[in-house]
Amino acid sequence: MSKFLTTVAAAALLALPATAFEIDSRYTDADGDLIADIPTDESQWLDPSTLIFAYTPVEDPAVYAEVWQPFLDHMSEVTGKPVQFFPVQSNAAQIEAMRAGRLHVAGFNTGSNPLAVACAGFRPFTMMARADGSFGYEMEIITYPGSGISSVEDIKGRQLAFTSETSNSGFKAPSAILASEFDMIPERDFTPAFSGAHDQSILGVVNKDYDAASIANSVRKRMIARDVISEDGYEIVYTSQTFPTTGYGTVYNLHPDLQEKVKEAFETFVWEGTSLEEEFKNSGEAQFIPITFQENWAVIRQIDEANGVSYTCN
Repeated sequence: MSKFLTTVAAAALLALPATAFEIDSRYTDADGDLIADIPTDESQWLDPSTLIFAYTPVEDPAVYAEVWQPFLDHMSEVTGKPVQFFPVQSNAAQIEAMRAGRLHVAGFNTGSNPLAVACAGFRPFTMMARADGSFGYEMEIITYPGSGISSVEDIKGRQLAFTSETSNSGFKAPSAILASEFDMIPERDFTPAFSGAHDQSILGVVNKDYDAASIANSVRKRMIARDVISEDGYEIVYTSQTFPTTGYGTVYNLHPDLQEKVKEAFETFVWEGTSLEEEFKNSGEAQFIPITFQENWAVIRQIDEANGVSYTCN
């Protein structure tokens, strides 16, 4: 049976001061908004013939190439440039592509957003929200029916699947909460596994490959809507506070005029009747709203601080 737990750990995380955050030395932040400034030297500006867009690899990238096409067509119209979907396979590959100047516009997942900002010059400015302006998703710990797990404590001595170390709901948030609220740490109290993606963790639980998994419930809801899984194939034993979802933005040195045009594309996109609406209505999203990394990602930086994460760029 699903049960919602309002946790002491979540409250403690929110009570922490925002973690000290510094971007890589190759960037500047003269205005103190925690994101890389647009270079003043015009010779550093990127003005590509084709804009490259990538969506965070929370699920199979092939699923989303068609989903995003109406939006990419709109961005092409607004910017006057062709836009190509780049099917990245991992958060690390996505960050590296932007850092190398091969990726110009992207949606980075909640947990990898700070690393993309610090190390790749990512400038997030929008995210998806519901029609009423509310936004976000929750981290859930799920198990399969008959597993013998009905509470978080029951995971002791069993296996818990994470997605990747850069994922908020797939690793960072559950790690902080398990340690602070339940005094449970990997290897000592349970066996950790890494699936690589939320859909793989969910399918792993449904197929009984994993005893339990920490996942983003927005992905779970979309998989149910697509009939990939059914609601009787899993049980929820923990639900977290609400976190911000994927942040969208540009690389810092994209031509300033192009950055403004990309913003305009997000602001003016009409969702009605598109594949984007069809897919993301399953997790409640219906529009893009403006955000700032400094404000909206404060709780994620706090979770990183609780986990001892440092933003080290190679």
